[in-house]
Amino acid sequence: MSRLPHYPPASIRRRLHQAILALFVAATVGCISMVIGPALNDREISKAPGRTLAKVIDVGTFRSTVEYQDEEGVYHSPRGGLLYPTGLGKGQRVWVTYAKSNPDLVKVQGRGWTLALIPALSTWVVSFMITMALWWAVTLWYRKHANSDNR
Repeated sequence: MSRLPHYPPASIRRRLHQAILALFVAATVGCISMVIGPALNDREISKAPGRTLAKVIDVGTFRSTVEYQDEEGVYHSPRGGLLYPTGLGKGQRVWVTYAKSNPDLVKVQGRGWTLALIPALSTWVVSFMITMALWWAVTLWYRKHANSDNR
């Protein structure tokens, strides 16, 4: 019969704190990328922008699809959908700005990467609160088990 190793509470606490910190760092990187991605897309569009009127084909939970004609007369319906589609309705016509170098990269005119700040910051705050709650729970667990081992 094999014996399971017995780890002291301090060692368990340290490893749990390391795991919590690693998850918080991953969440922070995710929040930063929520802002950097849209900023890079906007930069790409602003290098060589095209402007046209688009028709909203579909409004979904994760993606809104539009159809538009570029300056050369070619119709596009980007697979990735429209950037910053909040408040749009099916059948609506809206002015869009697209990257001439990549016509599938299209956003609603006048909207930009700063719209990503509030979701990113709110996600970061929630992850910070969860991190603090877990940290506190591990610390309480450690105090309980460290005191019971000293008796």
